[in-house]
Amino acid sequence: MTGPGDPTVAAAPGAGPGGAGTGGTAGGVPPLGDAPGTAPAGTAPSGTGEDRPSLGDLIGNVTQDLSALVRQEVELAKAELTQSAKRAGRGSGMLAGAGVAGHFVLLFLSIALWWALSHPLGHAWSALVVAVVWGVIAAVLALRGRAELQRVKGAPRTAETVKKIPNALKGDEEANHE
Repeated sequence: MTGPGDPTVAAAPGAGPGGAGTGGTAGGVPPLGDAPGTAPAGTAPSGTGEDRPSLGDLIGNVTQDLSALVRQEVELAKAELTQSAKRAGRGSGMLAGAGVAGHFVLLFLSIALWWALSHPLGHAWSALVVAVVWGVIAAVLALRGRAELQRVKGAPRTAETVKKIPNALKGDEEANHE
């Protein structure tokens, strides 16, 4: 038969031979490093093992924690992307406004050049000179832009690593090095 003095009976916090609030030790102060109601350091926990979670419970807790962590990371990513998208939208709008303003500057500078050249050349020839200058600028920009676009290769490293994912999931990572 077990009783309050038997070491196999777990003492409830605050209850023990010394009365309420003693923690089950003489003088009411637990030994250093031990919380009230727990087994002393270096000893096996008392009881039948009901106070220890099962392996299934531990795995369940780990999966819940991992799931919560993934959800929190996704929410953080959404918040960061939303903030970045708003800033990119504002910046794009401002750049578009600057582009329109720059277009008007070029338009009025072109008109001023046409007007300045019209005195020695006449209106028709000065308009033709301004148009040829803008045609040359457009051709140079088009050729350089086309060359830059031909240099674009997409995301080759990302495509390469994505191809390796199925082998890694199967545990056959050596197939990725062949």
